[in-house]
Amino acid sequence: MNIIGVSAYYHDSAAALIVDGEIAAAAQEERFTRLKHDPAYPVNAVEFCLNRAGLKFSDIDYFLFYDKPILKFERLLETYLAYAPLGYASFSRAIPLWLKRKLNIRREIRGRLSEEFIGKLLFPEHHESHAASAFFPSPFEEAAIMTIDGVGEWATATLAKGVGNKLEFISELRFPHSLGLLYSAFTYHTGFRVNSGEYKLMGLAPYGEPRYAERIREKLVDIREDGSIWMDMSYFNYCQGLTMTSSKFDKLFGPPRHPESGITQREMDMAASVQDVTEEIVLKMARHAREATGSKNLCMAGGVALNCVANGKILREGIFDNVWIQPAAGDAGGALGAALLCWHQLLNRERVPDPGDSQFGSLLGPAYSNDEIKKYLDDSGAKYEYMSKESVLLERVASLMSAGNVVGWFHGRMEFGPRALGARSIIGDPRNSRMQATMNLKIKYRESFRPFAPCVLAEDASDYFDLECESPYMLLVAPVKEERRRTLTDDERKLMADSDLRKRVNIARSEIPAVTHVDYSARVQTVDERRHGRYYRLIKRFKSDTGCPVIINTSFNIRGEPIVNTPEDAFNCFINTEMDVLVLENCLLLKKEQTAKSDADREAYQKSFNLD
Repeated sequence: MNIIGVSAYYHDSAAALIVDGEIAAAAQEERFTRLKHDPAYPVNAVEFCLNRAGLKFSDIDYFLFYDKPILKFERLLETYLAYAPLGYASFSRAIPLWLKRKLNIRREIRGRLSEEFIGKLLFPEHHESHAASAFFPSPFEEAAIMTIDGVGEWATATLAKGVGNKLEFISELRFPHSLGLLYSAFTYHTGFRVNSGEYKLMGLAPYGEPRYAERIREKLVDIREDGSIWMDMSYFNYCQGLTMTSSKFDKLFGPPRHPESGITQREMDMAASVQDVTEEIVLKMARHAREATGSKNLCMAGGVALNCVANGKILREGIFDNVWIQPAAGDAGGALGAALLCWHQLLNRERVPDPGDSQFGSLLGPAYSNDEIKKYLDDSGAKYEYMSKESVLLERVASLMSAGNVVGWFHGRMEFGPRALGARSIIGDPRNSRMQATMNLKIKYRESFRPFAPCVLAEDASDYFDLECESPYMLLVAPVKEERRRTLTDDERKLMADSDLRKRVNIARSEIPAVTHVDYSARVQTVDERRHGRYYRLIKRFKSDTGCPVIINTSFNIRGEPIVNTPEDAFNCFINTEMDVLVLENCLLLKKEQTAKSDADREAYQKSFNLD
């Protein structure tokens, strides 16, 4: 039995393939087209899934789209009618698009499918797909399930319970009241791009104080004990306009920050404030979920489930004994959820939970052989060293890292979801106090305040972080252990109050300063040999050389570019940035041995992406 699920036409299009109940492949379309958050029908991702399993369209039994377009159109029409005559500009833009394509998605998809396809085409609801993606790959026989995002058809958050191979929905929050859209409104107002900049807002929050939190609670949102919310829509414009916030919102908080302008203390405080409110709401939702389901386990999906600070607080509050979050929690993961929903819920196929989860480390994308890589490098005239023995390669890479080099690491199957988990990563030594600024400004070409994640050997995680569980998908924030922190000098404490973010970033706060955020937190990935293989063995070698079982990790891309997919993508990113070393499977390249790119070439490369 072969089942394909797709998400498309909004943002983060993706495809996933289930073969006899097992996840065989999954990938986002952006990785193939190189258009970040690509919303187009995932023709390349579908083709990859088929090729990976050696299948044709005639072999596919069910093809699922991750939500119900007709219900979304119903919500759109009802909303415009409720606000008429306001919103005509937005209406005149949206309706032609719907009439041309989105209202006819069944016909659109049929047109994309080969004539060989004779299976069934199905349309589950958006939050059904999210809930399925959260529960079915999880290690739990039963669990409470929370899905929280901007909006699906009508639902903006749901509570369900999963038992065995079935989902039972208990309650939902409905549009326009939405925690995801509340957070996106502040993302927009602070000058970041909606649907891609929310994680920047989360990273900015620790630099501020929640000075506006009570104002948000008093004016914008009424928070109930079960975590449901009611929003005063006079402060927002997303129902009827082309912006997220209204002039009334501007009067309350001041004018929106212009994108790319300097970040002031106001933006830091706004980020801290909406993060504070978000955490309160999510914690209340979680407590209600525990009470309503009686389960000791929690599964989460939806865009808000990528708020790893809130996730960490759920864990530390002890509301649930165990928490599992879908690594591709956003719309991309809906493709996987739709396929799993078909297999378990609709076809009533047995589910036997894997104690470690059944998502294979979310390493579900394309992989490339050494022969393919060598051919590309030879054709490109690149200079490289091929190391047939893994031990020799790892010894060399660990040595280069400990010497302060920034390494592009490309190995195995590409990650599914927004996080780089050791397959397409840029890595370095976290003990280097300048590494965060270097990687942000010279490699990633992004804001200097953005934190990087630590990857730590699973067996050593509790020695460095207040984390008593595994975190293989980098979706939990945990404090750095007190004994790993350093005492700041008087001059450093004064700099902590400086409005210049760059001065605060450069303060070493622990013995692993490059991955310690301003509030002594870290977005942790625990690395184990079963899931991560060679990446685990690399960190083990680094520990052997340095005594440190932690490395710094960020996604292998520059700002505005999707994570690299192919050896060509990786080489182009390497050669056009100030990265020192590139490892493509068993091939090692040093920047100093390559033909240098001119500043103009680098600038042209960086401008070729739609910077966000």
